[in-house]
Amino acid sequence: MNSEIKPLIAGNWKMNGLTEDLSQIRSLALSLRNDPAHRCEVLICPPVTLLAQTTQICLSGAVVSGAQNCHIAQKGAHTGDIGASMLADAGAQYIIVGHSERRADHGETDGLVNAKARAALGAHVTPIICVGETHAERLGALAMTVVEKQLNGSVPALEIFDKRVIAKNLVIAYEPVWAIGTGLVPELDDIKTMHAAIRDWLVERFGEEGEGVRILYGGSMKPSNATDILATANVNGGLIGGASLNAEDFLQIIRSACD
Repeated sequence: MNSEIKPLIAGNWKMNGLTEDLSQIRSLALSLRNDPAHRCEVLICPPVTLLAQTTQICLSGAVVSGAQNCHIAQKGAHTGDIGASMLADAGAQYIIVGHSERRADHGETDGLVNAKARAALGAHVTPIICVGETHAERLGALAMTVVEKQLNGSVPALEIFDKRVIAKNLVIAYEPVWAIGTGLVPELDDIKTMHAAIRDWLVERFGEEGEGVRILYGGSMKPSNATDILATANVNGGLIGGASLNAEDFLQIIRSACD
């Protein structure tokens, strides 16, 4: 990882977690609070039902809280939806937008993801914009084309926000769709190549500011492979699914990033 970029290790709990599971976050926060040498930023994105409680647990500063999705409007007649400003009010410092499961399950387009990213920025919350190819697209040698198209469509345009604001308050997560929850992981060279391409795109879009945007890897990262993946060039952290539900597993990944 770029030593000048503070790594971000983000846990996405997806549709998992009840009140009793907050004990995992308490355990994680306590472990990190007793280890002041850790140099990572650690994020937990629980289901929205646990967001406010997670924020309270995270007040020590060892962990921050975030959300998994938002509406494009900050408020209004949108039954069942939640605006970015509401999530910020509950303590969210980050919002995941465009996760492959949202794109697949809810038909979210690049344009909608772009609007959600702008909504997050408008609420002074950092969007984590997810991009990634399917297995068929990878086998068809279309991975780069697909990811570039998603970046072009999903990342807000410069004229909407000052580029320094966007570059400083933006995270990209590369998540090969076929690797999420499957146990399959791309070769390290493939991860390196894709993250380098994303970095080049960011620099082209934002100039030197693009050098500082964090690019996370997401896709079956776990304690057994985290060290190698996180040591790969232009990998500035991880977006972790299942392994983030268990404090000890998640802590091992965090330590891999902070060694």
